[in-house]
Amino acid sequence: MSTSTTVTPERIMQFTWGYVPTFLLETAIHHRVFDVLDAGPKTLKETAAATGTSERGLRILMNGLVGLNFLAKDGQQYALTPESNAFLVSTKPAFQGGILRHASIQLIPKWLQLNEVVKTGKPATAVNQQGPGSDFFQQFVQDLFPVAYPAAQLLAKTLALSKSTAPVRVLDLAAGSGVWGIALVQSSDNVTATAVDWSGVLPATKQTVARFGLSDRFTFVAGDLDSADFGQGHNVATLGHILHSEGEARSKALLRKVFEALAPGGTIVIAEFLVNEDRTGPVGSLFFAANMLVNTDEGDTFSFEEIREWLKAVGFTDARLLEVPGPSPLVLATKP
Repeated sequence: MSTSTTVTPERIMQFTWGYVPTFLLETAIHHRVFDVLDAGPKTLKETAAATGTSERGLRILMNGLVGLNFLAKDGQQYALTPESNAFLVSTKPAFQGGILRHASIQLIPKWLQLNEVVKTGKPATAVNQQGPGSDFFQQFVQDLFPVAYPAAQLLAKTLALSKSTAPVRVLDLAAGSGVWGIALVQSSDNVTATAVDWSGVLPATKQTVARFGLSDRFTFVAGDLDSADFGQGHNVATLGHILHSEGEARSKALLRKVFEALAPGGTIVIAEFLVNEDRTGPVGSLFFAANMLVNTDEGDTFSFEEIREWLKAVGFTDARLLEVPGPSPLVLATKP
């Protein structure tokens, strides 16, 4: 006997309200709800007084977060869950709230133009260009630091730079917060880094490097990736989530330039939101391709197989994947 599955609109209805969790979380962070509850459970009245919000607004907000399991409720008291305690308290190193602010303030307004973007193929804005991009990334790169830092630390451990008795030179391209260079420099006193980024973004890079007390081990180079002087003889080059904004043609040219800047035996490290060969998943990387459609002129997401062929074409060998914490593995390859 055959059975049939009833099709319902349930998933469509869920997606209709899919924007709500982002705004609930960002609003709670804006009003310091998680910070206040980090001191211990509180009633609605106590939390409203501490955050300077209305009891009606806060009640509805916090009950929504209880439904999402970002807050717990016991009688009249609200408390943090392990997840919100780890990632949504602004004073903690793994704080992820900046990404939510980035989505609600910088991304969502641009996504409202998606109908026109798909029709014309032209982005709502081109953040891969220095004018609009500098303002965009100057606000954003610091928020990215806790997202990439665990992966950068694992990379440093994998490369075993601490075992090198000779000086190690790192080229951190589109450095942003400097997270990749910072983690590698921290791994050994023998490591120094050159951070390359737009002049409008480098102040944020320098600020983060200084916060870690590493300014004397960094050199800073301002400029576009296609025109900046990368120098020669680097042992490691990192491209932390940059190919997706450059698109295929510029990415290929960039990989060739990186190859020339590395010393023989040097390693290129590429962080990217990888898709499978058929571009049917993973869904997060497919979403990010649409984000590149909205925010760049030629950006996209790519598969490991595509990037491997680009690397091979410019002379790299042994392209391989390194599993790291985060949404995607790293792509590593070697200059013979």
